[in-house]
Amino acid sequence: MNTPPDSPGQRAVVLLSGGLDSATTLAIARAAGFACHCLSVDYGQRHHAELQAAAAVSAALGGAEHRVISLSLDVFGGSALTDAAIAVPVDGVQAGIPVTYVPARNTIMLSLALAWAEVLGSNDIFVGVNAVDYSGYPDCRPEYIAAFERMATLATKAAVEGAALHIHAPLINLGKAQIIQRGAELGVDYALTVSCYQADPSGRACAVCDSCRLRQAGFAAAAVADPTRYAR
Repeated sequence: MNTPPDSPGQRAVVLLSGGLDSATTLAIARAAGFACHCLSVDYGQRHHAELQAAAAVSAALGGAEHRVISLSLDVFGGSALTDAAIAVPVDGVQAGIPVTYVPARNTIMLSLALAWAEVLGSNDIFVGVNAVDYSGYPDCRPEYIAAFERMATLATKAAVEGAALHIHAPLINLGKAQIIQRGAELGVDYALTVSCYQADPSGRACAVCDSCRLRQAGFAAAAVADPTRYAR
């Protein structure tokens, strides 16, 4: 991919976890002509290998820069992703909000992205939330993204002065197979990504958590070879 000019009107902040969805979102933002300033959050997640994956994905897809903010949500716990005493579910995707939901995570991350966007003079934030093939998280719904965008319009100096900020969620209505197909078209190397909720330190996936199951089903439905490294 060619790097677009990095003028304020073309800059975007992209929330980059290192997983499949955020990598695809970065590729979409780059294809749209944005200079992408990638933001990852070290929030005390047990799948810490995803942060190394995020750095690799940013480099591979031409991110303008990649920053990591440390914000230890594990001091609160309340989620299987931030509390070692809560087991990650491995018996298949169930109805309802699972214990892998991290309270307020997307709100916190979008707020951090919003702060950086203001400093960069950017009007655009990209986030890889998905409301179709996901695990029931309430902060992945279209109405949540719309509400956050309305809040940002009220809460930021830039928006009050007339530079409306936009929250882009290009995957919000796509199934996992559609996301993978779109990423493959844009040259995303999914071997670099880590989606597993309990990946080992080298990034190998467990194959049985909800995220792994959704990822496996997506590659199968998309008829794309699954490049995921599994621990078993």
